[in-house]
Amino acid sequence: MVIAATGAPAVLTMADVPVPTRINAELLVKIVAASVNPIDAKTRAGGGTSAEIPSYPAILGRDFSGVVVETAYEACAIRPGDEVFGIVPVPRVPGAYAEYITVPLTSVARKPARLSHTEAAAVPLAALTAWGMVVDVAKAHEGQTMLIHAAAGGVGHFAVQFACYFGAHVIATGSQKNASFLRELGAAEVIDYESTRFEDVLSGVDVVVDLIGNVKDDTGTRSLTVLRPGGLIINLPSGSWPTLVDDAEEAGVRATSYKVSDDGSTLAVIARLLDSGDIRVHVDQVFGFDHVADAHKAIETGHTRGKLVVTVSDLV
Repeated sequence: MVIAATGAPAVLTMADVPVPTRINAELLVKIVAASVNPIDAKTRAGGGTSAEIPSYPAILGRDFSGVVVETAYEACAIRPGDEVFGIVPVPRVPGAYAEYITVPLTSVARKPARLSHTEAAAVPLAALTAWGMVVDVAKAHEGQTMLIHAAAGGVGHFAVQFACYFGAHVIATGSQKNASFLRELGAAEVIDYESTRFEDVLSGVDVVVDLIGNVKDDTGTRSLTVLRPGGLIINLPSGSWPTLVDDAEEAGVRATSYKVSDDGSTLAVIARLLDSGDIRVHVDQVFGFDHVADAHKAIETGHTRGKLVVTVSDLV
């Protein structure tokens, strides 16, 4: 599935392209399923990382689950036939909306045995992003209060679970229809953003995981008012809050943006948590490979619970 130029979802079209050639410590993987993320839609539309697309037609898609066809070298621990899931640095390289992909050995992990390829494909980008924000940066721990915005989304539903797993008291914002879902994930409190202004009911929060920014209802700026002095806000969506650091400093709190790393070793840790049942992934909708454009339309609504996935091949 390629784009010959940026634009509306209709620019996504099916095309025949050569099977990529593996080099260095790369694997050749036959993809079974690929995830659809907000960054995919933003890049396709001309935002996101579209300025870095080296040439057209381009193949999007950051994460996947599939089966190894060619391994990196003879003694490599990951062998042909092994099931893996992972993440690729699109658009520097062709992405996961394809039957085959080459990917660095360090960017994959073995697929969790208890997950289907459809479920596994939904994990890498969202879960690694959530882990980086909640565990690496916020250092979630017992006694910590963490507010997570857009908590029912792809990154958000993992962020809630990781924060709870490490003992933080999680307050989640979401719609009323997602309240029970968020409590099932472990959120101690759920604030319905449609009926309650979170700044009217919160104060002294240690960390805000901001998955919205100021693109809607000044969510980011309002979040500064609920943090304790010296508290931390972590903002994700690129371009959603250009004055983040200055605004936070003026409010007497700390702030940082976040960018995910293609880290297979951390993904392997997440895989173990998924296999043990301590963490779970929620797939909201599954689309056929010829309906990637519909998946993009769905994710652009901004109301997805968990993740959207595209099935690429019929492998089980």
